[in-house]
Amino acid sequence: MKKQTKQFLTDLMNSISPSGYEGPVAKVWKAEAEKFAAKVWTDTHGNSHAIINPGGSPRVMFAGHYDEIGFQISYIDDNGFLWMQALGGWDPQIAQGQRVQINTKKGIVFGVIGKVAIHMQTPEQRKKVSEVKDLWVDIGAKNKKEAEKIVEIGDPLVIAADFKEMTADIVVGRAFDDRAGAFVVLEAAKQLSKLNPSAEIHAVSTVQEEIGLRGATTAAFGIDPDIAIAVDVTFSTDHPNMGEAMKRENLIELGKGPVLTRGPNINSKLFDLLVKTAKAEKIPYQINAAPRGTGTDANALQLNRAGVTTALVSIPLRYMHSPCEMVSLSDLEMSAKLLAKTVAKITPRTNFVPF
Repeated sequence: MKKQTKQFLTDLMNSISPSGYEGPVAKVWKAEAEKFAAKVWTDTHGNSHAIINPGGSPRVMFAGHYDEIGFQISYIDDNGFLWMQALGGWDPQIAQGQRVQINTKKGIVFGVIGKVAIHMQTPEQRKKVSEVKDLWVDIGAKNKKEAEKIVEIGDPLVIAADFKEMTADIVVGRAFDDRAGAFVVLEAAKQLSKLNPSAEIHAVSTVQEEIGLRGATTAAFGIDPDIAIAVDVTFSTDHPNMGEAMKRENLIELGKGPVLTRGPNINSKLFDLLVKTAKAEKIPYQINAAPRGTGTDANALQLNRAGVTTALVSIPLRYMHSPCEMVSLSDLEMSAKLLAKTVAKITPRTNFVPF
């Protein structure tokens, strides 16, 4: 991956932007889009848009959500401890004992998520899984009055875990779900800006996916695309203790290329075009079955208005919804190339009626 491209990815990953508070990552994404897109803007919901080849046909939408899971301060007690609620789906066992970054109007405030030490727990308490409601954030404040000078009710926070390179290809970070997708859709749009496509391309980084596919729903209604491709992460199952889950999730491996979903959420002809393009371009790919709605932006895109020709391209990811989400840089690059080369083949005459 080129140095400048990797810096863009790093800046995306290090932005503090949980669901509903995506401003910092939107700033990074739009600055990169403005280098090549014909038009860049953010809508009133918070989705960021970049258009390539305005006036082209058909209208194609890429969607990758740039919100992440996090927490929101909901109460400050008399002793200055902060109590919180989850933004998105958390495993509370992961949250406890973590350092956090709180995004306040005055800047970033650091804290830690506290819990009663194991030495002071009863045998029964040790057997119980903590819930988010049992955890608090300690910012070192002496009391409520001091804490209220530093933070406010509603301030968002995330785990303090930055982007790190583990090998030349394997990287780890807090929010690859789904900054990876937001990165890929913009990189694909950048490549398409040089490929003279027939289509008008809308690359969109969507908001609030982690709390219900909300941004994709509103963005797609406004764009009214003919074709839409969502880019998200999926479970990489090439690690220990998968057991019976492997039969359900299939074998998905890091570094073996993008994952193409098959199932009711996916237009069969668009799926076939993705596979055909991958073979022609010698892009390795993996296939995963999804027998119902996928729980990604693809679900909202397919059901927009009278229905949209939809596909889902996913990036293999280990340790989802944790501070150490892991992906392969080559998977990101191959996913962007596959999107660009596929859409470059689409013309107004391309027929996607499934049967």
